[in-house]
Amino acid sequence: MSCYLRHIRDVLDEAGVRITPANRKQIDQAIGVAYKSCPAAWKKIKEDIKNDEEKRRALINQLQMAMRQ
Repeated sequence: MSCYLRHIRDVLDEAGVRITPANRKQIDQAIGVAYKSCPAAWKKIKEDIKNDEEKRRALINQLQMAMRQ
């Protein structure tokens, strides 16, 4: 599992996304972060989902759309 995904489990649950080894990279791409930079990825996501409900909803929508493809 990507290191930051455990921190956003509530967002993933709300989006209806279940993390698997097969979709981990797809989730990374949907979120728009590079796994190689885990601390930077978590910092960006945390700022977006903790401080801005609109960005949180947008992230949930991005995840839902990416998992449909």
